[in-house]
Amino acid sequence: MTFDIALTLFILIVAIILFATERIRADLVALLVLLALLLTGLVTVEEAFSGFSNPAVITVWAIYIVSASLTHTGIADYMGKYLGKVAGTGETRLIFVLMLAVGGMSAFMNNIGAAAVMLPVTVALGKRANVPISKLLIPLAFGSLLGGITTLIGTPPNLLTSAALLEAGLEPFSLFDFTPLGLIILFSSVIYMLLIGRRLLPGYSATHVHSEDLVQEYQLRDYLAEVHVLPNSPYIGKTFSETQLGEKAGLTIMGLQRNGQSSFGPIHNIHIESGDILFVEGQHERILMLEETGGITILPETIRDADLKSPEATVAEIVVSQLARFIGQNIDEMNFRSRYGLTVLAIWRNEEPIVGRLSEVPLQLGDTLLVHGRRERIEDLRDDNAFLLLRPPEGPSPRLHKAPINLIIFVSMISLVAFGVLHIATAAVLGAAISVLTGCLTMDEAYKSVEWKSVFLIAGMLPLGIAMETTGTALMLSDGIVTLTGGFGPRGVMLGIFILTGVLTAFMSNAAAAVLIAPIAIQTAYSQAVDPHAYVMGVALAASCAFVTPIGHQVCILVYGPGGYRFSDFTRVGVPLTILIWLLMLVFLPVFWPF
Repeated sequence: MTFDIALTLFILIVAIILFATERIRADLVALLVLLALLLTGLVTVEEAFSGFSNPAVITVWAIYIVSASLTHTGIADYMGKYLGKVAGTGETRLIFVLMLAVGGMSAFMNNIGAAAVMLPVTVALGKRANVPISKLLIPLAFGSLLGGITTLIGTPPNLLTSAALLEAGLEPFSLFDFTPLGLIILFSSVIYMLLIGRRLLPGYSATHVHSEDLVQEYQLRDYLAEVHVLPNSPYIGKTFSETQLGEKAGLTIMGLQRNGQSSFGPIHNIHIESGDILFVEGQHERILMLEETGGITILPETIRDADLKSPEATVAEIVVSQLARFIGQNIDEMNFRSRYGLTVLAIWRNEEPIVGRLSEVPLQLGDTLLVHGRRERIEDLRDDNAFLLLRPPEGPSPRLHKAPINLIIFVSMISLVAFGVLHIATAAVLGAAISVLTGCLTMDEAYKSVEWKSVFLIAGMLPLGIAMETTGTALMLSDGIVTLTGGFGPRGVMLGIFILTGVLTAFMSNAAAAVLIAPIAIQTAYSQAVDPHAYVMGVALAASCAFVTPIGHQVCILVYGPGGYRFSDFTRVGVPLTILIWLLMLVFLPVFWPF
């Protein structure tokens, strides 16, 4: 083993450990890998930063924008709501329709976006049919992942493995090369879920996400109140900081209403005036004690969602992801309010809300927090991998009048790629640019729609794939795979690649796993004297089979809390499905891509 191979392996192993322990953000790990390769001379400056100009990376961020335009013009939402007319009320039919619908959407838009659009629709359908929501949300998540494997643009691993073929001087995959096998896997998986998977799903009762009034659903009536400042109040003329109203009573002053206008957010330096109405949150007995301080009376009105919303503030639900470092800490220990500028009103866990004494509740993976605060602070959570927005705060109404234009743009983009008129990257950027120019979404919305963590993660890891090829590391690892599995023939070697990809995907992003294994798959194919396309497509498909744990993909985390699932629920349903998909690939990959 040469020094360069040893050094590359060391960087690879350290990267895997950092990905697995999640002590450092995945995108930052990727940038550190890039710098390590550059500073050790394993790659040139041009190679180190080539990931940022790689057509696959450009396509990824452009597709995020095009996908977002479908949401902003209401097309995605319309597709989701239309299901109510065809889904019926039977559990089997619901699962069938939901998986195919979200799979179809996910084939051409971001997996998480497709699942997020379908989540409230799924919950509503489950409620109408009296089907436990836990019977529907895992099929929804799995359907989203399975739909992504049916087209080149459906998921980043497909694009990245295609780019690896091009880098090796081979013909890359076209838009619909994944479709034949992808559809076989999708429909086979749906049949598995209908016949076997649904019997393995838990029957937990439906959760809070039905209700349009979150205050009612989280049972917050006794923990929220409106307090009227009387003309004789000793607090008039003082700021909230000077009165220490909240601190003295152990309450949170969320905002105030003055002259019919509500104001939320930072109010510490606002001077209290006679007639102000304060919105307070806390335990019922402490709210009653507030009245004893004098000059204040509690209003009898019942607070609803609408009372907590204003042009600058709203309520939203956020799910604690596996990347949250504060799991095990309570709200006070992690300084949630000062860190995020938001107030936690309640926590949903195990099919019921937790209200009052939240400072004593350690947070867990999958907890859903009902938060209140300024809209921009809630939007900031999109860039924090510790949380996933379950129900994004309401924004402007969809630009329905732009829907026909958006649909023409989308269909034209797909057609130009399908008929070979434009490269996928060119068509995607063109589609994104025209979507902005025609007002389907604004430039600010386009920037916000891009999952920049994924872009930097992929761009940072691509140089490691280059180093593995140029130093001979990929060849050495491929020789090891052949030594272990070569006796079983090309299919046995291919299964070894599937397993290696699946194991790495459990510890890191599926995109990063695809970047690392694709060069190994190509070298392994050369050593076996077979066409690399079958092996490389197998890498892409295996990287997308993140079914075994809820932390395998963000889509699974998105449904983990709302479904009231346990960690083992995904394993029980996902392991047989993963084995089924591996068997299907062993049988059909050589048919479509002969060895």
